[in-house]
Amino acid sequence: MDQQFYAEYAEIEDTHWWFRGRREIFTRLLAPLANGRRLRILDIGFGTGAMLRFLSDYGDVVGMDMSADAIRFARTRCDRPMLLGDITDVPLATASLDLVTAFDIVEHVDDDAAALAELARVCRPGGHVLLTVPAFQFLWGNQDVISHHRRRYTLGGVDARVRAAGLVPRRLSYFNAFLFPVVAAVRVARRLRGARPQGEIKSDFTMTKPGLVNDVLTRVFAAEGHVVARRRLPVGVSVVCLATRQA
Repeated sequence: MDQQFYAEYAEIEDTHWWFRGRREIFTRLLAPLANGRRLRILDIGFGTGAMLRFLSDYGDVVGMDMSADAIRFARTRCDRPMLLGDITDVPLATASLDLVTAFDIVEHVDDDAAALAELARVCRPGGHVLLTVPAFQFLWGNQDVISHHRRRYTLGGVDARVRAAGLVPRRLSYFNAFLFPVVAAVRVARRLRGARPQGEIKSDFTMTKPGLVNDVLTRVFAAEGHVVARRRLPVGVSVVCLATRQA
């Protein structure tokens, strides 16, 4: 893939309100796990490497991606070790990690049960898995098409799949709740009208540029971290799950 694509996406990851706010939410969830020690971490599907840098604050992180192009680009931004591999066949020893992360990855996989079972396998008993997936199939839209998603999820669906893999959910919630009414209204209206995108399908991330609006949206989205760390939001555009590997 063209390296220019990765350069453009890297700028989005660094500046867009969605990614900035999401990292603040993850901070709320991850801070209690470290407890003063360095964790052994694997981040699956690290893209341009932004999350590898973020996770380095919590321990010794290794990245894994199935794209050699992604790895080549990420190595220009981050010095963390990186592996070429697939989420259904992780090239690491069983029970070797304290934390495994997969942010918006599982929805791309045909066999999501096998993917979650593999996350559980490489996580030590008592260790944690942190993952996010898009929520509600009726919210299916252009971003899902561009990203080659296979499905979207409900809380119940994530809970059942995570437990079947041998993991116990500790925090399970929808998030990006403040934007949910707008996203739902737009996508349902498009479906009722039978509207089809004309020409090139544009990513939702192109709709907001750096600036005041982007900064305000970042703060509003990040504020959800206070809630998600303690209780469950009833709706949202995405699902976040922090689970523990059973002994």
